[in-house]
Amino acid sequence: MNVTVFTMHGCSACNHAKEFLARNGVKFTERNVSEDSKAREELLAMGYRAAPVIKVDNQTMLGFDAEKLKQFLGLKG
Repeated sequence: MNVTVFTMHGCSACNHAKEFLARNGVKFTERNVSEDSKAREELLAMGYRAAPVIKVDNQTMLGFDAEKLKQFLGLKG
């Protein structure tokens, strides 16, 4: 499973998403669009202008929704 989290500075939802993933033992790659222009370009190319954007394989979600993310990850409970 390939998990990528696009984040930006000062984003509490980004922090919640990263904490959720870490707490559930999910390895992920963080791409901070505040620091990484390539990440920012990739985010814009996907049609997003806000963060977090979480990609799990071929599924993408805007924002942090624990229940939806559990479904994407196949987590129980």
